[in-house]
Amino acid sequence: MVTTFDQKIAEYLNNWNINGWPVGNLVLCAIALFLTVVLCGAIGIERERKGRSAGLRTHLLVGVGSCIIMIISIYGFPSATEGKRDVARLVAQVVTGIGFLGAGVIMHRNGGGVRGLTTAASIWVVMTIGIACGSFNFILALAGTILILVVLTVFKKVEEWVAKNSAYISITAPADTPLLDTVLTVSLEFNCTIHNVSTELITSNSSKIVSLTFQVVFDSSKDKINEYISKIEKEANIISIQIL
Repeated sequence: MVTTFDQKIAEYLNNWNINGWPVGNLVLCAIALFLTVVLCGAIGIERERKGRSAGLRTHLLVGVGSCIIMIISIYGFPSATEGKRDVARLVAQVVTGIGFLGAGVIMHRNGGGVRGLTTAASIWVVMTIGIACGSFNFILALAGTILILVVLTVFKKVEEWVAKNSAYISITAPADTPLLDTVLTVSLEFNCTIHNVSTELITSNSSKIVSLTFQVVFDSSKDKINEYISKIEKEANIISIQIL
């Protein structure tokens, strides 16, 4: 059996009594809740600053709630059932149920693609931070939070650097417009390639509209993106065109 530094702290506080009162448990739970607020709050502030749909309060509520459920799993049952208690049962329900909350922040784009996946993932991950704090794995929770903040900040710039030559474009046009042929012709002229093509037929006010969403990748940089879009607008009967 492996004993961690965190477990030594928890064991020490669990054995701390004053006149027969186990105040150490109360102190340990208070530390867990306080650390959850600090760590999950840091992740929530980062999401709030980016203007995401789930910000500081959402991340705090998820993290603190997960921490409380973990503490209840450890302390919240009569000692008579000590040998039969499964401390992971409540937590397993949290891990499953948090997916419904994450799905609520994911928004489908018209014509394909999604938004909010990173925020949904951050909601899921603050749940794990709350569980780590509630199970008194404080060092793991701290290290995990630092790594998550690095992913959300530093890796964002790395992601932008990797995708600097590409862009996602959404186009709507009348259904009888040879939209895909036009895009292929213009892409060949600009020496670029298209990927992840998605089409959708939309009926609006007895008229039919086709929506085309795709990723365009240029050879060097996407400095010609405005010229590329203007060429498509000129060659086809476009209702709307936008960069996602």
